[in-house]
Amino acid sequence: MNRFIGLLIILMALGIMSITGSCGGNSHSEPAKEEDKLVVPVEVDMVSIGDIAAYFTGTATIEAEEETEVVAKVSGTVEKIMVEEGEFVKVGQILAKLDDEMISVQLKQADANLRKMESNFKRNKDLHKKNLISTEIFQQAKYEYEQQKALYDMAKLNLDYTEIRTPISGIVSIRLIKKGNMILQNQPTFKVSGFDPLIAVLHVPERQLAKLRTGLLARLSVDAIENKEIDGHIERISPIVDPATGTVKVTVETSDSLGRLRPGMFARIKIIYDVHTNALKIPKDAIISEDRESAVYVVQDSVAYRRNISLGYINTTHVEVLEGLAHEDVIVTTGKGSLRDSTRVEIVKQ
Repeated sequence: MNRFIGLLIILMALGIMSITGSCGGNSHSEPAKEEDKLVVPVEVDMVSIGDIAAYFTGTATIEAEEETEVVAKVSGTVEKIMVEEGEFVKVGQILAKLDDEMISVQLKQADANLRKMESNFKRNKDLHKKNLISTEIFQQAKYEYEQQKALYDMAKLNLDYTEIRTPISGIVSIRLIKKGNMILQNQPTFKVSGFDPLIAVLHVPERQLAKLRTGLLARLSVDAIENKEIDGHIERISPIVDPATGTVKVTVETSDSLGRLRPGMFARIKIIYDVHTNALKIPKDAIISEDRESAVYVVQDSVAYRRNISLGYINTTHVEVLEGLAHEDVIVTTGKGSLRDSTRVEIVKQ
């Protein structure tokens, strides 16, 4: 019995040794962790040095600085239209002509009466010098002459007014009359808009007011002109804050010699109030924002390391880096969502 128990103990010991040896052999052949073998493809860029601007952005409708409704100064029938919408006109140019037959007759009658009164006045003047008529008669003749001269001048002016002229240079934006229309005095006939300069009125929050001043550079972009900004400047700043909105009216002025900008266009405007030169810059796409902190992944020896950074000015494409990076550091721009600190990476585009 004792021999049987001893043999059983030996067999059990050999079994345990066999199992232990088997486990020890497997420890050397255990596969590597999946995350250690993971290589993430990324696109990268380099930290650069350059200028970066700080600006206020806003939107506004482009307007003509000069714009007028040309009204008829006399009543009459439209005889001829001289210009059409879209045409450029110079100050004083004739836009339309009214029938002047009746006014011409009135002018001739006024001219005849004036010559008659002038002759009467001169005769009475000579008689008065010779004391042959009283001062009262002379003054009456003088008054009648001056009154008739005023009527003549008015008739002559009315004849001139049958030619409807523009008081400003610009583009005919609206034609309000047609040939044959009977129009009245002070009736609008055309709208003329001056295209140089053009303005855009922004309503800027009062907290931004300290950053702005007249003369600051502004850049305007419109959908009609792709990938192109047109320079302008702040022309004037209202001294009054609108109590209802807490904003200040800021007028931006611009010129476009090529005539691409038009009144009524919707414009996006950047007013540049400061520029940092020789600043460290990175693409905006590289930034990771979490818990009010900003970070990037810096690639060194095919490994991406997460690094917190401090930001300065930010524009539409780039960010100024105040702390945390050096010139020509390689940073991840695309693929950062798949990364953790110390992840191995493969650069597929730089």
